[in-house]
Amino acid sequence: MPVTPPPGSALGKLMSTLPRDGRVEWIGLRPKRDVGMQEADAANATAGGGLTGDRYSGGSGKRGVTLIQAEHLPVIASLSGHHDVAPALLRRNVVVSGIPLLALKGRRFRIGDVVLEGTGTCDPCSRMEAALGPGGFNAMRGMGGLCARIVEGGTFRVGDTVQALEGVTEDFSFEGTE
Repeated sequence: MPVTPPPGSALGKLMSTLPRDGRVEWIGLRPKRDVGMQEADAANATAGGGLTGDRYSGGSGKRGVTLIQAEHLPVIASLSGHHDVAPALLRRNVVVSGIPLLALKGRRFRIGDVVLEGTGTCDPCSRMEAALGPGGFNAMRGMGGLCARIVEGGTFRVGDTVQALEGVTEDFSFEGTE
């Protein structure tokens, strides 16, 4: 059963401690349904919407931006029988390294000029079977990344810092006990 640690508890403090910033490694936009991702050096984000040039740019709400952990790419590749996996195959907008993305669920964070809020996990879809081959869906389970809504718009670029902001915006639950 999911448990939410009390504010100020030892476990709550551990879950909110992110001593290092992350880094944007890759950005991709998909202009319309059923087309491949297009790599970009920068992206413009609209508050309450999405990324300019992405198919979800108008009012995508909780899924304005999708992010995936760079450190998970080699694991996904290995589990799907590939030497490596190009970020565009995984259909996420941003590849981030150096910060645990799931720790940003229910939190606000900054990338470049943009303030985002982690709204939930970005679970894989059935298209991963076509992209990665048989077992592609299961290879991504638990490593699909994070969905985020855009709180403050602006621009971010490859190489920008990913920085957790103070405070949790909603309760987060986990399996286990303190």
